[in-house]
Amino acid sequence: MITGATITTTAMCTGRTASMTTEGALYRLMAWLSPAYPVGAFTHSHGLEWAIECGWVRDRAALIDWLEQLLTAGSGWNDAVFFAHAHGAGGDGARLAAIAELARANAPARERQVETLAQGTAFRLISENAWPADVLAALPADVAYPVAVGALAAAHDVPLRAALTAYLHGFAANLVSAAQRLVPLGQTDAQRAIAALMPVVETAAGRAAALDPAADPFAALGGATLVSDLCAMRHETQYTRLFRT
Repeated sequence: MITGATITTTAMCTGRTASMTTEGALYRLMAWLSPAYPVGAFTHSHGLEWAIECGWVRDRAALIDWLEQLLTAGSGWNDAVFFAHAHGAGGDGARLAAIAELARANAPARERQVETLAQGTAFRLISENAWPADVLAALPADVAYPVAVGALAAAHDVPLRAALTAYLHGFAANLVSAAQRLVPLGQTDAQRAIAALMPVVETAAGRAAALDPAADPFAALGGATLVSDLCAMRHETQYTRLFRT
């Protein structure tokens, strides 16, 4: 609930109510999901590099359509599900471990698993020093990115809906940045793409935030972006490439 300049949240499983100023929550999200947070996101294209080589993404319109599908019916949506459930676990180590294991197994390709675990593990290690919270010790040594960010957001009393919006914006913005180097896409068109994706991100964040945190996350998972998954598989053997995935 937002009252004036204060966001009030209730931490799951503890009965604890905590207040976080709007500015405090915003500052954390801007720090954690900024390109300056060294998780290595810039090294990953999420299979987009293969799609561009095949000519499937060749301009701004095609890029927007590609990312919209990921956010509504693909890996972006599944990340939102894992994020929401990790946030709702309330620091429960056993539940977080189960969510993390499912997120690891859910990767449809080796490179997708590398991508999420590399970023998630880097996020956990950096945050242990810069933004410490007990929940970080409950996470696996190598943890999927949305699980790590979702768990830390809850520990710092950052509201779920705002955290999801920031995370999904970061997901989309990183791939737009990759397209700038690959298509190539100009700076203005890149920002027009990010602006066009705003309602898509908001809708996906709203859907994920409405999930029951006590339910089995598997029930909300699923995807209809098989071509994107195949791109991630084919990228591994792409002859020349700029990106790790």
